[in-house]
Amino acid sequence: MKLRLRGHVFAWDPARPRALIMGIVNVTPDSFADGGRFADATAAVVHAQTLAAEGADLIDVGGESTRPGAPPVPAAVEWGRLRPVLDALLGDPPCPISVDTWKPEVAEMALSLGAHMINDVTGLGAAPSLAAVCARHGAALALNHMKGTPATMQDDPRYDDLLGEVRDRLAAAVATAEAAGVAPDAICVDPGIGFGKTVTHNLTLLQQLPALRPLGKPIMLGPSRKRFIGAILGDLPPADRLEGTLAVCALAVQGGVHVLRVHDVRAVARAIRVAEAIRDAPVPSPGAPPP
Repeated sequence: MKLRLRGHVFAWDPARPRALIMGIVNVTPDSFADGGRFADATAAVVHAQTLAAEGADLIDVGGESTRPGAPPVPAAVEWGRLRPVLDALLGDPPCPISVDTWKPEVAEMALSLGAHMINDVTGLGAAPSLAAVCARHGAALALNHMKGTPATMQDDPRYDDLLGEVRDRLAAAVATAEAAGVAPDAICVDPGIGFGKTVTHNLTLLQQLPALRPLGKPIMLGPSRKRFIGAILGDLPPADRLEGTLAVCALAVQGGVHVLRVHDVRAVARAIRVAEAIRDAPVPSPGAPPP
């Protein structure tokens, strides 16, 4: 299995995939996780470079908060936040750069500067024409499952068949992307933890990550500091959700995830390397002497 990002290719052993780390850089004043710490362009660029040095394989830069209840941001405002950061990073990128946007006009400008990937949290639900933009630039596309919009997605989300509905919606998004010309090996899928899901929905998706394998695409997961972790641990705030995030990431490795989108790159990288070593350790034959 491969993921091709404008000259960069990541490849996985199907039996023992090594999870990539995607570091998050929120260039917003209202991020749920870091409270606007990197809204300043210079701070955002330094943070991206730090995450790459800590082990990030990719960096995902976003100029619009998609936290539950967040209002939409005009494209001009979003691009005004992204432009100086992308100008600095793409001159000499420390690793492939993804842009977290669902707006075709923002994606067009970002890809024209040299961005490698677009991460669409709506899974082409908001703007199917985004796929054609990615295809024209030969860029990768991450397709996320979302029920509703950021402003409404946590208003009592319900499913008749959670796994089936998530898988079918992602399959439809993949078909739309490929029909628009996005290369089959330039697409990954994300079940959308926290995007129109209850705590129970999130836990079920995490237990059943292998259910997404029939889609034939790398699986991306973004559990970092999410609200469901805080709920499980007694309503902890985002800053206190690291240990819970590490637990989710370690178990996601067991489920075969290919890309982990996280804030705490160094800690997650260390945790999942250990989890992968346990997963991949040879199983002794029955009756064999102990090692």
